[in-house]
Amino acid sequence: MFSFKAKYSCISDEQLMQLVISGDSEAFNQIYQRYSQRLLYYFFRMLGNSNEKAQDFLQDIFIRLIDKAATFDLSKKFSTWIFSIAHNMCKNEYRRMEIRKDVAIESFDEKMLLDEPFNDWQHIDIDQMIKHLFEELESFDEIHKTAFLLHYREGCSVKDIGQILEISEGTVKSRLFYTRKRLSERLAKYQRTEPLF
Repeated sequence: MFSFKAKYSCISDEQLMQLVISGDSEAFNQIYQRYSQRLLYYFFRMLGNSNEKAQDFLQDIFIRLIDKAATFDLSKKFSTWIFSIAHNMCKNEYRRMEIRKDVAIESFDEKMLLDEPFNDWQHIDIDQMIKHLFEELESFDEIHKTAFLLHYREGCSVKDIGQILEISEGTVKSRLFYTRKRLSERLAKYQRTEPLF
């Protein structure tokens, strides 16, 4: 039994989708295990930090995955395809409702977002900076916010983000540059003036 489950954990997302298309429920379970937390986080951040709404969208996207599995092009990257669906779901939600400005920001313990855009800061009040980073990110439009989260949270390449958002790579780069620059400016006040040690 262990070797049977291990077989699924060692194969690519695209191979899993081929099995899902043929009706393999264990392959679907493996896809769910790989992507559910990532998609939940994405929906949470894109939908006004609402855990309830994020859970609803997570359930919906996996129902869509089952329904649309046959439309997946096996020569493409699965992660790009699934995040394109997630992005379109959020875009449709934005069309139905105005984007909420006042959101509750939960504390966030992942530091990877700090690696590139803020790597020149030496003395940062990390907790305050991360809290305010997400407050500031809420003021950006959905393209800037999505590009930022996909790049720094998901590690998506500029090319993949361009495919997900259906914009050119140059546009992705400019959106990321603009977002980093504006966030750095807005968050500079949370930099400590005295050394941490």
